[in-house]
Amino acid sequence: MNEAILSDTALEDPTEDRLGFAPFAKNLADAICNVSAEECLVFALYGPWGTGKTTLLNFVLHYINEKAKNEKPLVVRFNPWWFSGSGELLSQFFKEFRVTLGKEKKFKGITKPLAEFAEAISVVPEPEIKIMGKVTSWFLKSLGEDKEAWQIRDAIRKDLKQQNSRILVVIDDIDRLSPEEIRRVFQVIKAVADFPKTLYLVAFDKGVVIKALEGLQIMSGEDYIEKIVQVPFDLPMPDKILLRKLFLEQLDIILADTPRELFDQSYWGNVFWDGIDHFLNTMRNIKRLTNALKVAYPGVKGEVNPVDFVAIETIRVFCSAIYQLMESNPDMITGYSDTHSYPRTEDIKPFHDKWVEQIREGDKEAIVNLLKRLFPKLNAVFGGSHYGSSWESTWRKQLRICSPDIFPVYFRLVVPEGQISHGEMQAIFALEKSEETFGNKLIDLSKQHRPDGSTHVSAFLERMEDYTEKDIPKEDIPAILQALYNIGDKLLVPEDEGRGLSGWGNDIRIGRIMFQLLKRYDNQDDRYKILKEVFSNGHAVSMIVGEVATLGQQHGKYGARADPEDERIIGPLHLKELEKIALKQIEEAALKDTLIKTPRLGHILYSWRDWEDEESVRKWASQVIANDEGLVNFLNGFLSKGYSQGIDDRVAKVRWRLDPKSLEPFIGPSSIIGRCRNLLSTQPGWLKDKDKIAIETFIQWFDIRAQGKDPERELRV
Repeated sequence: MNEAILSDTALEDPTEDRLGFAPFAKNLADAICNVSAEECLVFALYGPWGTGKTTLLNFVLHYINEKAKNEKPLVVRFNPWWFSGSGELLSQFFKEFRVTLGKEKKFKGITKPLAEFAEAISVVPEPEIKIMGKVTSWFLKSLGEDKEAWQIRDAIRKDLKQQNSRILVVIDDIDRLSPEEIRRVFQVIKAVADFPKTLYLVAFDKGVVIKALEGLQIMSGEDYIEKIVQVPFDLPMPDKILLRKLFLEQLDIILADTPRELFDQSYWGNVFWDGIDHFLNTMRNIKRLTNALKVAYPGVKGEVNPVDFVAIETIRVFCSAIYQLMESNPDMITGYSDTHSYPRTEDIKPFHDKWVEQIREGDKEAIVNLLKRLFPKLNAVFGGSHYGSSWESTWRKQLRICSPDIFPVYFRLVVPEGQISHGEMQAIFALEKSEETFGNKLIDLSKQHRPDGSTHVSAFLERMEDYTEKDIPKEDIPAILQALYNIGDKLLVPEDEGRGLSGWGNDIRIGRIMFQLLKRYDNQDDRYKILKEVFSNGHAVSMIVGEVATLGQQHGKYGARADPEDERIIGPLHLKELEKIALKQIEEAALKDTLIKTPRLGHILYSWRDWEDEESVRKWASQVIANDEGLVNFLNGFLSKGYSQGIDDRVAKVRWRLDPKSLEPFIGPSSIIGRCRNLLSTQPGWLKDKDKIAIETFIQWFDIRAQGKDPERELRV
């Protein structure tokens, strides 16, 4: 066995036997060669589809061929499946019989009578075949008073009886025929070709044939078989241990080069014994599953959890209806299942109870157990443990099928457009030791858009959180943080802005990454040293100021409730030093005239006021708004966007916000309203897009405030 697709071709050489068939085949071959009875004798080999009947027949013939010429019978092989549907089973049988006997000199005299007999048999009308006894009576009356057909048959029997050699007729694939054709094959054996010194070795699925023979006569199908078959054998079932070994050998080949960290041996053992092993009961099943994996897995290697992929392919191959149901209902099976999850466990239980009823009884336990392993949500549905939202990051990092983000890869066999692949994540992480290279890569990702309009950098930053706990080497953390706070302001692109109260932008994503990485250090001093270095050398003023303000909230500043001391990233003295560093970054940006174009300008100015004084900020503001373009840039720094959606709305409406009250610590709104109205009426060429929106929004909010009304309520922002 090798890496190639495994064909369903039966083995022929017993030396290739991996399932323990050879000893049985040898004993059966010896028994056939030692038969001494003069009359026709029928051996039968019973076994379900796919259990290796043809392989066993080949092994029997191999051992017969090894016998001395005077010890072995002449073998006639006939496969009725080749002629199914042609209506020529009888004539083809006798043709094969005649051709094989004609190769032996001692049987030459029989070939002509056989040809004549076959010609007579070929015109037996179909209705006359329905009852076994009518075949013989038809011979006696079909050709007139001379009874020619009967005499031909009698002459053939007499000649065969005088021969010293025996004939072995091997018939395979009977169970693949239509019910009518199955009946005809057995009637050939019983009523037409029951020649002396002729042995039959037939192989079929007994259940299929019994069903086809029901109603043929008064007797049952099983009784009918017993009247025809004198020596029945059940196909020896392959050793289960050998079947497992064969499957695992093939699986090792298929999973070669799979990232080792994705293959959890303990998890594999649970999944294998809970469900996969149940289906490894025939060689055909092993071939079907391994061939499916050989075709499908290379396209998603490294992008899916290998254990989950083998398991879901097992369900696809052996229970396709359930596979399709899972594919079409990801919300019902993926994600977590705590008391706040949606849909609620009690609401989806009827759905799951329904599909369980559809599974064949013999496979039900294996399929349900397998799916409970793959989809933890189903544990809760069927009365087991609940898994909360904290698991989602772990599942996503492990590329588990239960992760809503990873789930589509298993069914599309490609990484969905816009998603960051596992391989791409690893390639980007390989750049993290170089601050400049890593940062430039993130800027490139911020310029690449996904189908939903967001950028690839937002997808990367979200996935990056899955690796912060332990996968990112600790020694690389300073370089990663330095890169983020060098170019972080360039990642604050409008396409990735959060929507509503529950949304967040790349600033929040970067902040979460920073906090998670810093928690890898045991004490506040070590964290402070890293942040001091990163913020002092960084260029992302908006991000630096924002993170220092967030650290201040941990200490109870800006109206926030203080965190417990042991949960704070840094101590109070550390915070004061970082505020000085952030303030210096602001002042340097102001001197360089770059502050006015810095993202989140409004938040920066409030921090500047808190860390120094209001007068310094007012002085800077009065200078930058001296010209119209500076004024518009200043207003842009306070412009924010929200969304609202009515019951009948299919798409959310954008609501812009620019409250004049937010400007009052720095400039007097009344002192600029006239300039703003003039800009809107004269419409200079450079006033467009967001600049124009800022002017319009400021005027709108100013006018509503002037009327003593609340713009929040009036505009329903």
